[in-house]
Amino acid sequence: MYKASELIDLINSHLSGLSFDRFPKELYAPIEYVLSMGGKRIRPVLMMLAYNLYQADVTKILNQATGIEVYHNYTLLHDDLMDRADMRRGKATVHKVWDANIAILSGDAMLVLAEQMMADCESIHYKEIINLFNLTALEICEGQQMDMNFEQRNDVSENEYIEMIRLKTAVLLSTALKIGALLGNASCEDAGNLYQFGINIGLAFQLQDDLLDVYGDSSIFGKNIGGDILCNKKTYLLIKALNIASDTEKEELNGWLEAKSCQPQEKISGVTSLFNRLGVRDFCEKKMQNYYTEAFTYINKVGVAEELKCELKGFVEHLIGRVS
Repeated sequence: MYKASELIDLINSHLSGLSFDRFPKELYAPIEYVLSMGGKRIRPVLMMLAYNLYQADVTKILNQATGIEVYHNYTLLHDDLMDRADMRRGKATVHKVWDANIAILSGDAMLVLAEQMMADCESIHYKEIINLFNLTALEICEGQQMDMNFEQRNDVSENEYIEMIRLKTAVLLSTALKIGALLGNASCEDAGNLYQFGINIGLAFQLQDDLLDVYGDSSIFGKNIGGDILCNKKTYLLIKALNIASDTEKEELNGWLEAKSCQPQEKISGVTSLFNRLGVRDFCEKKMQNYYTEAFTYINKVGVAEELKCELKGFVEHLIGRVS
């Protein structure tokens, strides 16, 4: 069995060895730039850990693991453009180094490259794998559009939010796990349980990010605290607050959402104070824990020896452990 740290080194080594010998170079230079920016490599590691439950040599699926990481970075490239973000992982974003048109076109090329890498397999599950990958790509677009729609609304329900993060975040984790299982010739039941494991982990993971943006340590979290508050992002915390606030509290919260001239730290402190009074942190932590607990009911159903699951469980526990 491989350790997660070994798989991270393996995928990073493979990514650094990628070379695009097609022309024009201006199309491929931003792709090489994006892939060189680093990252946690969560999705390819999940895929290889799932595969390793059934097969020993994970190097046989490096192309597919690379494909899921290239796809993930494609979504980040386009997200940065839509968000007009200047920085990603401490470096200037593609549309800042080059321009918006190049960011769009290079992102489109990354999507095609990811599909080619995913399709480079001889699995008996080939059609199922490609259909799942394409469905996931479509669902992520749906989730992104829902997130954009929420920007114009103050009546987003908790259930709507959970569906949005399922599409935007969770399905790619679950797809990585299921494709890894299918490539390893897992049973349909095991592949399905790993998919549900990923969905619940993805939901817990996004709720954790919502928490960390308000209550995390910026030196550990890797970005400034309160960014979601400053841009009025519809997180679980804000949606819950709007849904349970009294009329007076809702008026106060809407005042911060509509404020045009306050100091950033003043707004962060004011909204955080309201969150604390309403107890939305506790709601979020409990919901996150529920998804985390539900996830492990699915991994426990997977029909391989318990010792084979240890590394996958440990990797996920480490990810979720960021919140404490």
